[in-house]
Amino acid sequence: MANFDQLSAAQIAAGVANGDFTATEVARAALDAVDARDGEVKAFLQVSADLALAAAEATDKARAAGEKLGPLAGVPVAFKDNMHLVGTRTTCASRMLANYESTFTATCVQRMLDAGATPVGKTNMDEFAFGSSTESSAFHPTANPWDTGRVPGGSSGGSAAAVAAGEVTVSLGSDTGGSIRQPASLCGVVGLKPTYGAVSRYGVVAFGSSLDQVGPFGRSVEDVALAMNALTAGGRDPWDSTSQPVDVDFLAHLNDPVEGRRVGVVPALMEAAGLTDEVRDAVAAAGRALQDQGAELVEVELPNIASAIAAYYVIAPCEAFSNLARFDGVRYGYQEQGCATLAE
Repeated sequence: MANFDQLSAAQIAAGVANGDFTATEVARAALDAVDARDGEVKAFLQVSADLALAAAEATDKARAAGEKLGPLAGVPVAFKDNMHLVGTRTTCASRMLANYESTFTATCVQRMLDAGATPVGKTNMDEFAFGSSTESSAFHPTANPWDTGRVPGGSSGGSAAAVAAGEVTVSLGSDTGGSIRQPASLCGVVGLKPTYGAVSRYGVVAFGSSLDQVGPFGRSVEDVALAMNALTAGGRDPWDSTSQPVDVDFLAHLNDPVEGRRVGVVPALMEAAGLTDEVRDAVAAAGRALQDQGAELVEVELPNIASAIAAYYVIAPCEAFSNLARFDGVRYGYQEQGCATLAE
């Protein structure tokens, strides 16, 4: 059997389409990887083995019938647990929603399934996406697969860790103030927060509605590009008034040379308080690598950068308080018994 955790999404989809192996074989290998590795990493809140095998078997039947397969045929994927998927719980890593069963499927999830992906399960997160380490989950913290004594970042830490651990090939997370980009960095995978409106947020539990966006994790830029093609393939989502049609093939220019390209560098960020020498050196090395391939580094200024964090901490909490006010433990949700006061 092939080492599926070493294959890219493109390689898995091509292998399934060519008959080199079946989607069911890939699904079983992914489930075995979760069984073997997740006891230590704890990237998942729930594993949907029945859904995974049913989807994989449907892919294999479609191939046997001569049907054209999707670009993610047989690719194991996982979804952050703030995204609805019928047949699973959607808990947002909160005890308040511990037993909530999804009654519909989020558009972003459905588009991945429409592309042929195999749903392996739902990943851990900081509770209601408040956090940057995946330690505030009500159920358990997630460990960084490279060093389980360290955090994977957050709030989409489970999705990043699942990809880094080789449990799935691609995953989805949500990003309000860094919740895809930061765990991708900490786990050594590729993560993308797309342009606002590029990916539908319908069916994703809201945090800060003017900042939230759904995006993919993968072990390569190509895998993330494949996922972005799937996420935008359906055009504008009428169920999300902020979504916009995206007429872009994210795979089209992956192998274009960078020679002649101008790459912006923000010197003020390189001198930011708290930035370690290790990170600064890594960014500088990336710049030199681009220059070696013919790119031009251009220093740019972001005049309002000093106010960015303060602005975020006004906008995001205000929108979060509004969005999450419905989870009050009265109309719906877990409520601790024996409390004498509202504060308790």
